[in-house]
This record gives sequence, structure tokens and C-alpha cells, in this order.
Amino acid sequence: MGLFDLFRKRSEPQVVEPQISDLLLTALLNNETITREKAMQIPAVCGDVDFISNMIASMPIKLYRNKDDKVERINGDVRETFLNGDTADKLDAFQTKKAMVEDYLMGKGGYCYISKSRNDVTGLHYVEERHIEVWKSDDPIYKYYKLLVMGKEYRDFDFIKLLRNTKDGASGEGLTAQISKMLETAYQTMLYQLGMVKKGGNKRGFLKSTHTLDEGAIAKLKQAWAQMYSNESDKIVILNNGLEFQEASDTVTDMQLNESKITLQKEIHNLFHISDSFEDTFKFAIYPIVKAFETALNRDLLLEKEKGKKFFEFDTKEVVRANLKERYEAYKLAKDTGFLTLNEIRREENLNWIEGLDVVNVGLGAVLYDTIKHVYYTPNTDTIGNVGDADEETQELIKTDEGGSEWKSPSEPTA
Repeated sequence: MGLFDLFRKRSEPQVVEPQISDLLLTALLNNETITREKAMQIPAVCGDVDFISNMIASMPIKLYRNKDDKVERINGDVRETFLNGDTADKLDAFQTKKAMVEDYLMGKGGYCYISKSRNDVTGLHYVEERHIEVWKSDDPIYKYYKLLVMGKEYRDFDFIKLLRNTKDGASGEGLTAQISKMLETAYQTMLYQLGMVKKGGNKRGFLKSTHTLDEGAIAKLKQAWAQMYSNESDKIVILNNGLEFQEASDTVTDMQLNESKITLQKEIHNLFHISDSFEDTFKFAIYPIVKAFETALNRDLLLEKEKGKKFFEFDTKEVVRANLKERYEAYKLAKDTGFLTLNEIRREENLNWIEGLDVVNVGLGAVLYDTIKHVYYTPNTDTIGNVGDADEETQELIKTDEGGSEWKSPSEPTA
């Protein structure tokens, strides 16, 4: 009976499972959570963050004032220099804006310290959000907080604060925290693909033996199999008589890997509001951050006496500057409709003013109005006249072009 049992034991197939580590399963079992550093290793996340931050950092910021119901540009303000050129810090203006937008998207907010000499700004110093700690009161109505950097206290108006989804005005919520599970899934999928590459993309399976293998044979077989699944070998395993390799069926993860990868990329792009249409991308992904940045600058970088009179604004025209054809078509439309003069168009392109190009087409097929000399020219009749000499239709068009203000002939007495 014992001899029969021994014979039956030898004839039963023995199964040896190759020791292939599954990085995805290991990570999930360890309950790993996504961090900002891991999230930025995901190509779709890194690409979207880099695109949005570069676009916003490339836009110049200009300072304007409201004066007599008109908006005029303020030139020579040192704050504008800090925002567009030298910040008096190790990071220049482009790098500072880019870093703040990255912290806005992926961290608790973008922070920039405002160094001052009394009321004069002397520099802008970007501070990584990981160095910022917030101490705040418990009052939900009259909110109060202080910012701590390396243990040193600062007041809230000492910093420009670019915050996403904030509830207290001190810190925001980055995408890493808001949708951590989705980003974690994308990250683990990337690790799974990396594991497949490391093992050469070979299929998983089982080795079946018709006879019993001793411990030494099993150890050698495991070693040979591990070498096969590494990228440093010829990927050849010689099976002795009685050994057979049976390929394992594809797992759900294997079968849906490519499909899930595409789906995750689309979800990440949707999360950042990146679409195939640049107009929609600018409208939903870039413009809201631009307005948040402008609001932060107007609150923290303007003096109390300047608020309501002056304001900072991004020059979004820089975004379309790269597309020459679209830019020139927009200029042509603005010129044909009388919205811009040729000199105003030249100014947008940083070109010199040319005398005689401050004219707009006011309609009627061929009536030009000189916005500086306040005379109109009719090419059809080759006549030049003062505004008061124009017919009522032309006067109405000129009046509309000048902003709709009440028009008076030079001959009419002023009140």
C-alpha cells in the first residue's frame, strides 16, 4: 500500500508558480496614497500642469487706473517690473508665476512674500507651499489667521496668496488631495506598466511537472525563471523532460490596461479642463486662474488708498501672439469695424507710431475719421471737413465711435 502511494505521488503533476512580483497588487495591498511628487510622475498630470502654468507665466501683468470714467495704463510702476521681470529674488517673474500656479493646482496654494520699505514694494519672494503653516482662529465669521514660515509669524497681507477651493482665505485644496483616488489609480497603472516592461512583457503562467521535484531543482527553476523575466538575460529557459509551461489566462487588469489608460488620460484632461479646442481650454482651464491671480494681486499688492482706483490685469493677448494668422485676422476685423486705428494696432505689436494712421472707418463705404485732428475725409468726393460740417449720419457714426458721449459742433457754445 505504501509503495502504491509513493508511485501515485510521483505520477501526480507538480505545479511550480513563477515568482513574479505584481507591482500594482503590492501597492494596492499596501494601501499607498498619492502624493504630489507621485502625481507629477503621471505624464498626463505633468503635461497639463506644465501647459497651464507656462501659459499663465508667459502673460505680462499690467497696472491700470480708472480716471474720469476712462481706463489708462500706468507706466513705470516698480511693482509691474517685479511681476514681469526681476523680482529681486533668485526666481525671475516667469519662474515665480509658474511656481505659484503649480502650487495652486497641486498644493495648498501659491504664496509669494512681499518685501517692503514702508509702503514701497522692494521685492517679491516665492515661498514653497510646504514651508507655509497656517494658524487661524475658530471664528467662522470674522476670520483671522497668521502665516508661519520656519516658525516666524507673518500677517496675511505680507503675502500674495493664490488659493484654489479655499474656505478660510489662508490655504486651498489642491487636486492631489481632492481627487487622490483617481490619481492613485493612474499612478498604480503606470507602475503596473513599468513592471511589465521590467519583466520583458512576458506572459505569466505555471510550470507543471509529471514527477516530484526536490528542493534543489525547484530553487534552480525559480532562479532561471526570474532571470527570464529580467531585462538582463536572453530570456531562454530549457525545460527538462516532464516539465510543461501553461500560460495563465489574462487578468482583468491585463485585458483592460490599454482601455483604462486611455480613460484615465481623458479623465485627467477633463479634470484640468484641457480639450481639443484651444478656445474652450483657455476659457475653462486658464482664464479662471488668471482672474484668481488678478484678484489676489489687487488685494495684496495695492495700497488701501489705491483699491478701487488702480488694478492689475493680465495681458491675455500674449496667448494668441504665437498664431500670426489668427492675430492679423483679428486686427483686420478690428480695423474694418472701426474698433482700432492702425496706430493702435501697431502699438499692440510694439511698433512705432506713424503720423496719419490714427484714422478709423466710420462706415458709408468710404468715410475716414482722424481721431487726433478730429476731421473726416470722404475719398469718393475727395473732401476734408470739420466734424461740424459732416452730415447727420456721419456725425452719428463719429459720435458712436467716440464712445457714445454727447456730440457738439465746434460752433455750438459750451455750457
